[in-house]
Amino acid sequence: MLMGFRRFKTAGLLSALVAATFAVLLAFSGSTRHDGIAASPQTVAARASIEDTAVRSPLKLPLARPRIVVEKAARRLTLYAGDERLRVYRVGLGTSPVGDKVRSGDRRTPEGEFFVCVKNERSAFYLSLGISYPDERAAERGLRDGLITRAQYRRIMNAARRKRTPPWDTALGGEIFIHGRGASSDWTWGCIALEDEDIKELFDAVPVGTPVRIEP
Repeated sequence: MLMGFRRFKTAGLLSALVAATFAVLLAFSGSTRHDGIAASPQTVAARASIEDTAVRSPLKLPLARPRIVVEKAARRLTLYAGDERLRVYRVGLGTSPVGDKVRSGDRRTPEGEFFVCVKNERSAFYLSLGISYPDERAAERGLRDGLITRAQYRRIMNAARRKRTPPWDTALGGEIFIHGRGASSDWTWGCIALEDEDIKELFDAVPVGTPVRIEP
C-alpha cells in the first residue's frame, strides 16, 4: 500500500514538472526569441514591415493629383496624391547609380523633373512606365557639349513642350522606364526597378502625364 502511494506521488510530481516546463516554453514561443537567440530590433521591424505590406489596404482610384518622387540615394520611390503620401516602394537603379545621366550607355539613372510619357502593358520587365528623358535640361547640355545636333535638340524641346514622348534615339540615351522584375540590387541600364507586385499597383494608379521627380 505504501509502495503504491509513493509511486503515485512520484508520478504526480513528474506530471507537474512536465506541465510547468510546457508552460514556460509556451510563454517564450510568443516572444522575439528564436533558437535561443534574441531577435534584433531590425529583424523585428522587418517582420512588422512585411506584415504591414501584406495587409495594406488597396488604393482608392482614381488618385487626386498623383505624383512620383524617387530618391536615388535611399533607393526609394514614393507615390503621392497631392501632399498625401500613399506608398513607399524599394527600388533598384542603373548599375552606375551615382550621378545624373549624361549619355547613352553610361548606365546612370537620370535626375530631374519628368513625367510618365507612356505605359507599356507588354513590357519585357512585366509592366513599365516610360519617363520623359531626355528633357529640356538634358537637351541643352547635350547641344552645348556636342552630343546632339540642333535638329535633335529641337525635336526634344518640341516633345517636352507638347508633353509627348521625347526622341530616344540620340546620343543622350532614352527608354528610361519604371518597371518590374526586382528591386534587390542596382541591375538596370538606367531604369528604376520595382518588385512585380509594386509596379502592378503603381501602374494601375498613375496615368500618362503623372509628374516624376528623381532626386540624387
